[in-house]
Amino acid sequence: MRQGELVDPLPSALGRPAEGAVSRPASDWEQRYRRTVITSDTVVTALVVAAIGIFFGARDAANWHEKWGILALGTELLVLGALAVSRAWAPAVLGQGAEEFRRLGRSLFTAAVVLALGGIALTSRNIKLWIFVAIPAIALLTMIARYLLRLSLHRQRMAGRCLRPVLAAGSPATVRDLISRVRKFPHLGWRVEAVCTPDGLGLHGDHLDGVPVVGRLADLAGHVRRDGYRVVAVTPDPHWSPEQLQRLAWNLEGSDAEMVVAPVLMEVAGPRLHVDAVLGIPLLRVSMPAFTGGRRAVKEVVDKMGATLLLVLCAPLMVLVGLLVLADSRGGAFYRQRRVGKDGREFTILKFRTMVAGADRARAELADRNEGAGLLFKLRRDPRVTRVGAVLRRYSLDELPQLFNVLAGSMSLVGPRPPLPEESAAYDPDIRRRLLVKPGLTGLWQISGRSDLPWEEAVRLDLRYVEDWSLALDTVILWKTLRVVLHGQGAY
Repeated sequence: MRQGELVDPLPSALGRPAEGAVSRPASDWEQRYRRTVITSDTVVTALVVAAIGIFFGARDAANWHEKWGILALGTELLVLGALAVSRAWAPAVLGQGAEEFRRLGRSLFTAAVVLALGGIALTSRNIKLWIFVAIPAIALLTMIARYLLRLSLHRQRMAGRCLRPVLAAGSPATVRDLISRVRKFPHLGWRVEAVCTPDGLGLHGDHLDGVPVVGRLADLAGHVRRDGYRVVAVTPDPHWSPEQLQRLAWNLEGSDAEMVVAPVLMEVAGPRLHVDAVLGIPLLRVSMPAFTGGRRAVKEVVDKMGATLLLVLCAPLMVLVGLLVLADSRGGAFYRQRRVGKDGREFTILKFRTMVAGADRARAELADRNEGAGLLFKLRRDPRVTRVGAVLRRYSLDELPQLFNVLAGSMSLVGPRPPLPEESAAYDPDIRRRLLVKPGLTGLWQISGRSDLPWEEAVRLDLRYVEDWSLALDTVILWKTLRVVLHGQGAY
């Protein structure tokens, strides 16, 4: 055997574990969490179909079993079967990003379609109730239940529990970046416990940012088989040729380790990535960003309907806030400012006034005290902010009038932060990609720290949204915005 060559992959390639493989089953917390999610989905589905069957079937007690009992049981079995077939209970997606809710939504949509086709075949007149009432109710309640379970899981992860042990393998620089990101976002559920590098050394000895370096890249499979890591994170390094990655994948079979390969060429994720096999060669296909088309039309409709609904619900609050602003200091209730929107077109943004009259003219005098990152001007204790304004900023109530901008079509509910004209004029070509879509009332920057973010990170998040936008991502951002606003994180 030549130095650096991995063990014979043939047994794994034939579907049998490699020699010496140690199968480490899912951790107790993973099994327990999966059982809890399955139980939650089952109970919620049973309660919904039982409530509908009992409530509507009570008026037809003579035929309850024939017309309602069978439909109720069939609907529950169909929903649970769709969840299982769509792998909505797969441990890899539970508690992980938007993919969990995407699979849940796809499962319930499939169940609704099958139910509709079954109703047509059986000529059932009661099927509409189950399609248009039962399935949406199940979707709403299961998503709420899943979210609450995820919050509990994330709290445990923030406390250092319920984490998957990770073995990272790659160049010291890329592994160090991975360790930094994992520590910054513990709610994702990873804990890098060991590292393999090309020479078996870190940047300064046998540790890399406090994580022990346990061997060379050629020894990776052996460490996984012996110690049973749950995730093998492969980061860029010249060592990783296609042949080496293939052998590694073969030798990990039977070890219950999930192999994750970091992209090297570009930072693109989400629904734009597709893996195709062309002439036996696995190719990573990256589709173009969706700036037009059906999904964008749906987003426009959701923006208009959402803005209208929020304006109706928030109208009393907005009247109260306007009166408080007028009573607190001289000047109007609203503040108007020019911002740059889609394709570089300027528009007037509306906010509740949070500063004293003439605050724009006083900005030059405070330039030397700027605490903002990059092109942003921010002060944690800005003397121009009024007493009412400080409260409005903390809870983002000053941004409620931007719903009129969404209704007018110059903004979206979710999107990049709307820049000032002078900021936009200083953008380089890469950053100007933020202007390919409408700016948003909220976005990835809003749920990731707002004013506390470094300029480079804020730009990266905006560009990531432009590249990886999806309706599921918008839904997650809107949901998380409520929690961020209530905590007042990064708002000043």
